[in-house]
Amino acid sequence: MEYRLLGKSGLKVPELCFGAGTFGANNEFFKAWSDTTQAEADRIVGICLDAGLNFFDTADVYSNGSSEEALGKALKPHRREDILISTKTTFRFGEGPNNTGSSRYHMIQQLNGSLKRLGTDYVDVYHMHAFDALTPADEVLSTLDNFIREGKVRYIACSNFSGWHLMKSLSVSERYGWAKYVGHQVYYSLVGRDYEWELMPLALDQGVGALVWSPLGWGRLTGKIRRGQPLPETSRLQTKVVLDNGPQPDIEHVYKVVDALDEVAKETGKTIPQIALNWLLQRPTVSTLIIGARNEEQLKQNLGAVGWKLTPEQIKKLDQASDLPKAYPYWHQVQFTERNPLPVE
Repeated sequence: MEYRLLGKSGLKVPELCFGAGTFGANNEFFKAWSDTTQAEADRIVGICLDAGLNFFDTADVYSNGSSEEALGKALKPHRREDILISTKTTFRFGEGPNNTGSSRYHMIQQLNGSLKRLGTDYVDVYHMHAFDALTPADEVLSTLDNFIREGKVRYIACSNFSGWHLMKSLSVSERYGWAKYVGHQVYYSLVGRDYEWELMPLALDQGVGALVWSPLGWGRLTGKIRRGQPLPETSRLQTKVVLDNGPQPDIEHVYKVVDALDEVAKETGKTIPQIALNWLLQRPTVSTLIIGARNEEQLKQNLGAVGWKLTPEQIKKLDQASDLPKAYPYWHQVQFTERNPLPVE
């Protein structure tokens, strides 16, 4: 397992991060991923650590705090200083007008709750799970800066921000000398490359590392979604609430990408998920991929995505198969690469 800097920070994170959304699943949305027992969670954490994967991601909203509780129990036997923990807040957590968003009121309440559920005094990376347009950016960022000064948070990051959301936040932090977002948790996959249009160039310019969620395209790049075949019974896409609340690429485009992945699989002897993950690891700005797993076998398969690299020819084949027309103004900008070069490390 290789380690990479998280954006323009001094924090080194493994190429793969384990997403603990499957832990403690107690509602329809998260049970669609997996209803992992505590004993299974304990074993999965042990497998991750043995492989050099010491970074674990969760959120307060995942199963209403049950994910954090289960992850905390699974991590308890291990040395805290050997582990990196990421959690998030912003989404609604309970009733009441102030139990949602990124206000100082809500953030203080949620961070203290997360620390208690995780059984730790601090988190290594604390994310704003989404942008809050009602709370002033200076209130959000001053509160986060205080968390760092208090020792409750080591680094701050955001998730699901648009380009102007992120740039405004970075500007406010710079103006007042507060801590900046060093990471951006984003959706990015071979069947969802919108991140490349604006957020990737911004991340390169400002030194923000990408923590990629759902790198297998919301379950579409497992190798089980194929033309002319029904969805597998265990697919999360069988659950309407999951299907409706995730990315919805054109199914013919998905099949086209899977066809290209099949070709590369024959050349490499690797599985489709391993190839899809490896492609992402060679993209600019990517610091880590957040992987999940229904069971130990699936986890070990995903861990096989590291330790090797696709060839330039194989990457080109996947690039061409997964490319889609861009929205304005990006389709206009890419015509003039002498002034707007394509993102490179």
